[in-house]
Amino acid sequence: MGNINAQGSHVFLDYTAYSRPDENDGEWMLELLERVVDQSSARKVHAHVEQFDGLVSPNGFAAVVLIDESHVTAHCYSDKGWLAVDCFTCGTTNPDQIADEIHRQLLHSIPAIHLQRRERVDRFLHEGE
Repeated sequence: MGNINAQGSHVFLDYTAYSRPDENDGEWMLELLERVVDQSSARKVHAHVEQFDGLVSPNGFAAVVLIDESHVTAHCYSDKGWLAVDCFTCGTTNPDQIADEIHRQLLHSIPAIHLQRRERVDRFLHEGE
């Protein structure tokens, strides 16, 4: 068996104590994700948010910024204060830099937010070059 290489990396951030006073917090989050992606070397190709009102799905949102290298997303259970963010790139953009900036901006806007886990996982594993 040859050397195992990775073409991409996926950074996961899990938070508790997420709280935004605005009922359209999904729009706020999408703007944050888009701003961070625009400041990076990644190329944004599409962005969308779905705000959930609690009738069919729990209160919260799912926000996604598709990039030519993969995606940056945030999913939230607002009533529980849970927020999951992931930054996945498979090109030259460093997902750690995107995750670092998202984290910085979240702490600035929501000082009580608590990072429970940050994990980086290699993706697109393959043998050889």
